[in-house]
Amino acid sequence: MTDAKSVSEKATPKQMADAIRVLAMDGVEKAKSGHPGMPMGMADVATVLFSKFLKFDASQPDWADRDRFILSAGHGSMLIYALLHLTGYKAATKQELSNFRQWGSKTAGHPEYGHMPGVETTTGPLGQGLANSVGFAMAERHLAAKYGADLVDHRTWVIAGDGCLMEGVSQEAIALAGRYKLNKLTVLWDDNEITIDGKVSLSDTTDQKARFKAAGWAVKAVDGHDMKAIKSALQWATRQDKPTLIACKTKIGRGAATMEGSHKTHGAALGAAEIAATRLGLSWTHEPFELPEAVDRAWKKVGRRGAKERKAWEARLAASTQAADFTRAMKGDLPEGAFAKLDAKIAELVESKPAQATRQSSGAALDELFAAVPELIGGSADLTGSNNTFVKGTPILDAPTYEGRYVNWGIREFGMAAAMNGMALHGGVIPYGGTFMVFSDYSRPAIRLGALMGVRAIHVLTHDSIGLGEDGPTHQPVEHLAALRAIPNLLVFRPADTIETMECWKLALEHKSAPSAMALSRQKTAAVRTVAASENLSAKGAYELRAAKGAAKATVFATGTEVPLALAAADTLEAEGTPTRVVSVPCFELFFQQPKAYQDSVIGRGTVRVAVEAAIQQGWERFIGEDGGFVGMTGFGASAPAEVLYEKFGITTEAVVAAVKARL
Repeated sequence: MTDAKSVSEKATPKQMADAIRVLAMDGVEKAKSGHPGMPMGMADVATVLFSKFLKFDASQPDWADRDRFILSAGHGSMLIYALLHLTGYKAATKQELSNFRQWGSKTAGHPEYGHMPGVETTTGPLGQGLANSVGFAMAERHLAAKYGADLVDHRTWVIAGDGCLMEGVSQEAIALAGRYKLNKLTVLWDDNEITIDGKVSLSDTTDQKARFKAAGWAVKAVDGHDMKAIKSALQWATRQDKPTLIACKTKIGRGAATMEGSHKTHGAALGAAEIAATRLGLSWTHEPFELPEAVDRAWKKVGRRGAKERKAWEARLAASTQAADFTRAMKGDLPEGAFAKLDAKIAELVESKPAQATRQSSGAALDELFAAVPELIGGSADLTGSNNTFVKGTPILDAPTYEGRYVNWGIREFGMAAAMNGMALHGGVIPYGGTFMVFSDYSRPAIRLGALMGVRAIHVLTHDSIGLGEDGPTHQPVEHLAALRAIPNLLVFRPADTIETMECWKLALEHKSAPSAMALSRQKTAAVRTVAASENLSAKGAYELRAAKGAAKATVFATGTEVPLALAAADTLEAEGTPTRVVSVPCFELFFQQPKAYQDSVIGRGTVRVAVEAAIQQGWERFIGEDGGFVGMTGFGASAPAEVLYEKFGITTEAVVAAVKARL
């Protein structure tokens, strides 16, 4: 209880910041796990940002024109949980704060998108939140150009630490933001000179302010505990014509009785004695997770501050002729008739039976989809001609207008994939980006986080096997299909021909809660889908492409460019008296979502089972069992024409036939 005098008191900004500090140290202490130092150090900066600048309404966390706040330094998660609780987000209850890092709580160890309203992206793997923010800012600029400032006019604010700036992806991200002059992006750098091991100087001497300036950013340095200076710097940021970095000189663990400034506050609870002394030093007499009434009132007022602006925006939306389209796009729904042209093209191609590389088939699919799905924004990591990601006539997304729909990402696979996640999270756009499949190694951390968050980003990965030929083993993926298939909630498509490629594009667009990876060939492949189907056969992940002539004795599974090889092997086996079925497997993940009865009918457990894929075997055991045959790669590739490589590495019709015969 508080007395009548305290009820009438007005909380000071310092007391509001101290509320963050106390909640952070109490949450970490209760969990006996976490990172109190950063939230305590950045409490003053966060208080000024949320109370004076951030456009949001705690009662409507998903307001489309809200500012986006990204805690790239996600280890300091109690900062955002404290802010959400203090400003009145309904889900951020006192109970959730006290259950920090516990089973079933919304307050995960690092902020997770979809768990707690107000958390815009999953952060923790350092640097990725910063890279996400570039995608958020790009989406905002593009949608503002498309719908106008009446509907889209907001900023992206980021708190990043030294670890975020040390990670290599930060350079990719800041170079992109500088190139595209993303003036509504501001990074607040927690410049505390501390990492887990100790002083930053142990491992780094980079002049970060000079680095950002060199990348085209406007840069300012402030005392991160001087609220007047912080306010002035944030006002300055809103007036710039380029992205802004504000270096906030802070002390980690600010306010801690004896540990302020120590790296020991980074990743461990302060302990009961230190917390008691800190409470005394802050004149904080309340129990854990309890707030002085004046402080609680002040913060709740901050949470309501944006309601008037939000209601005015809703009125503008209701009056707009673009309201329905804007609302649909932000929900992620596809336009009516999105696949009409593509379906017509599929019907045409079943008849013409084109033999072409599946990367070309992907480009053909985009030709039919791009106008029909205006939310699509594509690009390539400097491999546009090879990835077939550009639709003729598409304007380039660029400053100062941003209405274009094609992005020149440069040689930045990781930055591209992470920014694509940010674009997808922002809403209103559906990003896709291309590179060679072997370079999915560079973008994998962002692909993984996209899968964890369940965002619709489409990764076009061409040159999908040794079939790319002469570029050699450095560019020939062998383990990459298995590595991508190992990521939960990632749809990995390896289509066999043009029809399957187009079906897979439809599936990638239809799945709103999972990213997709499209494994596409450089070399031509024969058409295998030569009969019209009344449904999307690829939707079940695997299907019987050709039945055996009689009771099947063998089943051959294949993906991509190896499906024609499997069909040829079946021809040979049938001619020799062995009834053989062929199963095309464009997507493992969708297949294993099917009912068990369907899976059993496709797998054909009573038959000899052999799989063929120009990659390593890992993962195929679920189809072929422990005793099944596999024709594929067991090591790295080599430099030679594709047809020579297939012969030399034994990925041939004869090898498939021999594998079946050996098990009959």
